[in-house]
Amino acid sequence: MTPNSSTTTLGILFMLGFCAVAPVMDGLAKLTPAEVPVAQIVAARFIFQVLALYPVLLLSGAALGMHWRDMGQHMLRALALLLATLCFFNAIRFMPIADAIAIFFVEPFILTLMGAVFLKEPIGWRRMAASVVGFGGALLVIRPSFADLGLVAALPLGTAFLFAIYMLLTRAMSQRVAPLTLQAHTALAASLILLPLLILFQGRGIPALDPVWPSPTAVWTLLGVGVFATISHILLTFSLRFAPAGTIAPLQYFEIIGATAVGYAFFGDFPTGLTWLGIAIIVGSGLYIFWRERQAELRAKAPLPPA
Repeated sequence: MTPNSSTTTLGILFMLGFCAVAPVMDGLAKLTPAEVPVAQIVAARFIFQVLALYPVLLLSGAALGMHWRDMGQHMLRALALLLATLCFFNAIRFMPIADAIAIFFVEPFILTLMGAVFLKEPIGWRRMAASVVGFGGALLVIRPSFADLGLVAALPLGTAFLFAIYMLLTRAMSQRVAPLTLQAHTALAASLILLPLLILFQGRGIPALDPVWPSPTAVWTLLGVGVFATISHILLTFSLRFAPAGTIAPLQYFEIIGATAVGYAFFGDFPTGLTWLGIAIIVGSGLYIFWRERQAELRAKAPLPPA
């Protein structure tokens, strides 16, 4: 689909919806009682998505097939999202949601540096400097958490790296596969990866992977995680389908606002002054990188002068 002004507006609205809904999923995951392993929370998130989306697709007559050449890319996408979710849900069990989201937003810098190292994309010293400054802002957020929590504070960095892979693959595949079909297949693939592990480790006494029978409170929070995860990632997929990635990527920073609101409403957490400073540096550096990339795209599309 070729983006135009109307579809781009739709893409922007879908991304803003994602930024509002996704933190609610995180808040419900954090509210889930501690005796429920994080892997079980993540499994509930994907299983609900399977149960919710496939009936809709079957009733609507949507095509469920996928070309065999996409299977490897599809499984990699599901694995990246699965591992990113595991890292992030583990992190927010111990740290405020807004802090974890702020650290996660080093993702644009990771994408920029990955492009330079692996794809040999020229990025220039300005964007390189902005990436370094952005990582410095992340350290302002990580440092207090690291002093209290140790390596747990680094888990959002792992989420950022894995989610960057997920976003790149989503952008590529969303042009060939309908959004609902793509999300349903992703949830099914992630469930097929995770469920055998939970069955294998049941009763083994490993807290991270040994599933438990959920309490009534846990049943409701797990259901909520599944509902809001499904809604948020459908919104994300539609946003990438209707608008260029360079247009909607800066809007991801609005998720910090949603995360702060959810953290304060659910847990009474509010970022400290040092955390806000780190957030401001991360957002400012990220917006500068997006602006520089946009300028580079415009120069590349500009017509050549006559010979």
